[in-house]
Amino acid sequence: MKLQSFKVLLVAMAVASATSIQAAEWSYEGENGADNWGKHFATCGEGVNQTPIDIKGTVKAELSPLQIDYQGKVREVINNGHTVQANVEGKNQLIIDGDTFELQQFHFHTPSENYIGGKQFPLEVHFVHANADGQLAVIAAMFKTGPRGNEAFNTLLAKVPEKDQIQPLQDDLNPADLLPREREYFRFNGSLTTPPCSEGVRWFVMREAQAGTEQQIDSLHQVMGDNARPLQPLNARVVLE
Repeated sequence: MKLQSFKVLLVAMAVASATSIQAAEWSYEGENGADNWGKHFATCGEGVNQTPIDIKGTVKAELSPLQIDYQGKVREVINNGHTVQANVEGKNQLIIDGDTFELQQFHFHTPSENYIGGKQFPLEVHFVHANADGQLAVIAAMFKTGPRGNEAFNTLLAKVPEKDQIQPLQDDLNPADLLPREREYFRFNGSLTTPPCSEGVRWFVMREAQAGTEQQIDSLHQVMGDNARPLQPLNARVVLE
């Protein structure tokens, strides 16, 4: 397979990880809701390393700093009916375990899917990366409500399209603007949080929650509704911090 073709495949795979799967309809409630995903996507029901989780009972470890180098920008914003997703362009890399992952897209969940110490947040952002072998790594950042919001949200919210529409973003928006300054994190092995719930995903959840105004967070919630998968069992996994 040519390199360019392989890159296209990676992008398609990453987009599918947070968008609709054409093989079967799914949603967050009702007949096709999360409780029934396993009927059409076996791993959603039978997997033992599923995400999201409640992050607690962590184990202390010497975690290497995340080497996040986002130099690119958001190219377009998509409303696919499940989430609001931002596709990116340019050099946007995550280096971890000596391996380089390219940022494919980031998207939103209201409320948060992962919990920290039993606490759910009103908003969670997932930054989906892929390496040259097609392995995935996700950085998750939480948002809480506060009097001062995130300026990057204003740029993004001004371009949120209607369902099943794509809106180009002309303004420069660096994905790093939606990450906290402090980069301490929790780490665990998990899965995609949407069908097909594929496992083997490296998860890095930022410990510091950022602030967004109630209006900013409500604006996203009005578009997406509740799009958080229920918590999954930790089973034999260890969460490092």
